[in-house]
Amino acid sequence: MNREVVRKVSSGYLMLVVLTILQIALAYAVYRAAVAVSAGGIVVAAIASVVTAIGWAGFFMVHPNEAKVLQLFGKYVGTVHDAGLKWANPFYSKTAVSTRVRNFESSKLKVNDSRGSPIEIAAVVVWKVFDTAEALFEVDDYEEFVHIQSESALRNLSTSYPYEPHEGEGTALRSHPGEIAQALRDEIQDRLETAGVTVIESRISHLAYSPEIASAMLRRQQASAIIAARRQLVQGAVGMVDMALQELKNGQIVDLDEERKAAMVSNLLVVLCGEESAKPVVNTGSLYS
Repeated sequence: MNREVVRKVSSGYLMLVVLTILQIALAYAVYRAAVAVSAGGIVVAAIASVVTAIGWAGFFMVHPNEAKVLQLFGKYVGTVHDAGLKWANPFYSKTAVSTRVRNFESSKLKVNDSRGSPIEIAAVVVWKVFDTAEALFEVDDYEEFVHIQSESALRNLSTSYPYEPHEGEGTALRSHPGEIAQALRDEIQDRLETAGVTVIESRISHLAYSPEIASAMLRRQQASAIIAARRQLVQGAVGMVDMALQELKNGQIVDLDEERKAAMVSNLLVVLCGEESAKPVVNTGSLYS
């Protein structure tokens, strides 16, 4: 496995001055040899001029948040991170690798959640290259590798959790975005470790039931909400009825037998749990009997 080796190279500005002076000196030497009609001097000066000309090929530019990977005839020799004008062996090949933070949004994937319900899901992944040698030499195309492996991790994650939680269930895609985002980041990072890439953040950007079951799932959600509301309403009503009976008993306001208690409980539950406002009926029969 190739690991990044940071390499220091010569300043391009210094070498620019050196090669310029050397080029002028060689041009003057060729002129002097030509004037003196010295064949040997001309040949030596000409060879030196060719070598100097090759030296100009050693210049290269490193931009901020960019690295240049150096190779000598296919052998990795190091990576330059320092920005600016640089000079290195003219025979080095110099490949630029961006170390900027990048992001992409995956396509909408149609998968089944852990219950087998078809859903649509997509994610945004923020990443950057941290090892240029691994990024270039361990995979064919590290950008394509990041995209494919991220979508594969997203697909695998979505089959491990339900779309939404039910009674007795824990983490779900819809109800626990923080936990799901962390789990997705960890899974993508495991897949991209060999490519010299680090995942900074990953989050679900789209989550919905597939169109063919969306209406049915909406009705189920509405039914679940109604049941939960009714359960809470009944629990509150029972507590209020119990409190009313206790207050009547403790205050000795009225002494009710079991039959009257049952009638009172029934009436109170109807009033408290009814959809519409109660319409009281005044019983005046005992006044005129």
